[in-house]
Amino acid sequence: MRKPRLLTSRLHFFEANNYSNSMSVHIAAKPGEIAETILLPGDPLRAKFIAETFLENARRYNEVRSMFGYTGTYKGKPVSVQGTGMGIPSISIYVNELFRDYGVKRAIRIGTAGSIRESLKIRDLVIALSACTDSGANNIRFGGRNYAPTASFSLVKQAWDSAVSRGWKPAVGPVVSSDMFYTEDPEEWKLWANFGCLCVEMETAELYTLAAKYGREALSLLTISDSLISHEITSAEERQTAFTRMMEVALETAIS
Repeated sequence: MRKPRLLTSRLHFFEANNYSNSMSVHIAAKPGEIAETILLPGDPLRAKFIAETFLENARRYNEVRSMFGYTGTYKGKPVSVQGTGMGIPSISIYVNELFRDYGVKRAIRIGTAGSIRESLKIRDLVIALSACTDSGANNIRFGGRNYAPTASFSLVKQAWDSAVSRGWKPAVGPVVSSDMFYTEDPEEWKLWANFGCLCVEMETAELYTLAAKYGREALSLLTISDSLISHEITSAEERQTAFTRMMEVALETAIS
């Protein structure tokens, strides 16, 4: 009996089994269904809320793995919103495919973070200027060399101007993209805080790195959802639907 041919990669597996007729493995959109500017919430239900609340004529182009993606218009301009999941490995999959396969030019993460500064309170807005990380992803990419993932200045300025024009004053500075939500050392955040980091989240370093690789623009807007100092925390429902200041600033930045 003839032995089956061994497939050399996971991509070959999907191609050989005609897993999807879309342009990529994890996103089911057809060519032209995703706008050049996209918002990237980690939570797919936040993507659904944004599409239903802020976008006109929103159409869902993706529901693979329940990671919802939509395209509509905001003030007459096309904008997409795509859930990315939690952590660097997950956002890496979606951002690689969005940049490489769908021609996305500007990506704005809209996520939540834990404050590690006394001055940063629940529901405060943060513009991530750069991202430190304990992830091994860039160690693999750069062969143990250090890389400094940084936001696109034009998007930083546009987001700042948009927030200030509404009477809001975001905190601007470095954040920490952590690989682990539950760490072995509960005091680890203090080292990052001592070096000026504002908050901890799980995706920004990868977004900024991939934007640099593909020559695209990227920004991470974060809302403080909990505090490692005061131990306050918001509800899951609030994290999905109530952080509208961040959403409004992101949308205004997206069409600027």
